[in-house]
Amino acid sequence: MSTSLYDKLVAGEEKLSLIGLGYVGMPIAVAFAKQVKVIGFDINESKIAQYRSGVDPTYEVGDEEIARTTVDFTSDETRLREAKFHIVAVPTPVKLDKTPDLLPVISASKLLGRNLTPGSIVVYESTVYPGVTEDICAPILEKESGLRCGIDFKIGYSPERINPGDKVHRLETITKIVSGMDEESCAEIKRVYDLVIKAGTYPVSSIKTAEAIKVVENSQRDINIAFVNEMAMVFDKMGIDTNEVIDGMNTKWNALGFRPGLVGGHCIGVDPYYFAYEAEMLGYQCRVIMSGRRVNDDMGNFVANAAIKKMIQAGLAPREARVGVLGLTFKENCPDLRNSRVYDIITELRSFNIEPMVCDPWASAKEAKEAYDVELVPVDAIRDMDCIIVAVAHNQFKQMGLEKFLPMFADGPAESHVLVDVKGIFNKKELEASGLSFWRL
Repeated sequence: MSTSLYDKLVAGEEKLSLIGLGYVGMPIAVAFAKQVKVIGFDINESKIAQYRSGVDPTYEVGDEEIARTTVDFTSDETRLREAKFHIVAVPTPVKLDKTPDLLPVISASKLLGRNLTPGSIVVYESTVYPGVTEDICAPILEKESGLRCGIDFKIGYSPERINPGDKVHRLETITKIVSGMDEESCAEIKRVYDLVIKAGTYPVSSIKTAEAIKVVENSQRDINIAFVNEMAMVFDKMGIDTNEVIDGMNTKWNALGFRPGLVGGHCIGVDPYYFAYEAEMLGYQCRVIMSGRRVNDDMGNFVANAAIKKMIQAGLAPREARVGVLGLTFKENCPDLRNSRVYDIITELRSFNIEPMVCDPWASAKEAKEAYDVELVPVDAIRDMDCIIVAVAHNQFKQMGLEKFLPMFADGPAESHVLVDVKGIFNKKELEASGLSFWRL
């Protein structure tokens, strides 16, 4: 294989394609378009129409950036034949039984394979367990294209590390792991990514190593959060404020500073299952990782039941109570609803015949209805509430301050109103002074 693909990309003689234009793929496409010719492909025609009209539904780069980008957005798969360097950034969720759902990456491989041309390099960014790129994706590319991997085209893996909603740790400022099927492909992939990654790239010896890095770094974070979540559940029984404990702990130089909360989304709430699945296929049971997953998956139910208990203590009949839930996305300041654990709170409330009013200024009402059968309402509609659960720490909620939440409650004594502060966005002394019956994780 020629080693000059990088030079041809820079010279405008070849194009780069991005398959999958979501929270990960779209920012990558936009970044590369400032350096080379880019074809941005997605099977979702409505999404392509939004990008073409200058609208960024992910809020990751913003409408202004989308409007001026030179990315050639398309839903026509045959356009991929114009490119030689391909990046696959499709989601890899889990099934209901928590086993990996590789259908999106398999489908993307079939689609790309049908349009793959000799001399191409294919880099996968989708989170997978070690072995998927070489053992599953590469054979599909070969079958669909009729080309031979390692001779007619080469493959690599570079795990995505984009943190949706994070305006500090961006694509360009996060060190990028890169790998290739051999030294030549790894060197070429590194050169291409170096065009946009200001923080630098970090090549590793094999594709499997790069795949492992991704699932392990998120599994580690998951376990750390599970630890503080378990502590929070114990402290709740002890009558100790978890945030105060963590604040004190953080005065020590080697404290990790993790906070309790709901762990969802497409990475931390998913990747540990990919790692554990492959380990089990090899005969090893991941006890620590899966224990952490069980703790974190139970947090929604724990919060909902804490709210029910607090309502009863405040003299309310939960079945008759009006409950508002603020926030539905999986994390703050991000429109991503995938794998939101706030839905666990809603589901548990529904088991008590409580149908909460839910608002989220970041989320799509259409997606909320389709994914969770939740009708989103504007924040102004949260009125005459008996209980308010602030589930996501969106800036809009944090900036309101406690005084703007008080009018959301129904008439009556403050002690009969319940405020559940999942992320600890309110000052504890202010909560105590308000007279509200409050609970925080």
